[in-house]
Amino acid sequence: MQISLGDIVLYLSEHHGDCSPGAKIVIETTGLAAYHADLIAKKYGYARPGLVDQPWGTTTMTIADPFYNRIEFSERRSETLSA
Repeated sequence: MQISLGDIVLYLSEHHGDCSPGAKIVIETTGLAAYHADLIAKKYGYARPGLVDQPWGTTTMTIADPFYNRIEFSERRSETLSA
């Protein structure tokens, strides 16, 4: 199975040994605030992620599944680009 958004495609597997529970991937992106607003507008009761301004100059949003696998979306803040 796969899920996709724009140019990003994630292949999902349920086969034993493909990955360990608790895995994490990081997707560098732009437009994170707008994507966050779209997700929150869906009013989904189980995953309502927040935006976090990290001290190293990125904003992140992490979504976890029931097995603690995490997808972290990361966007470099504009003030760090000009520094």
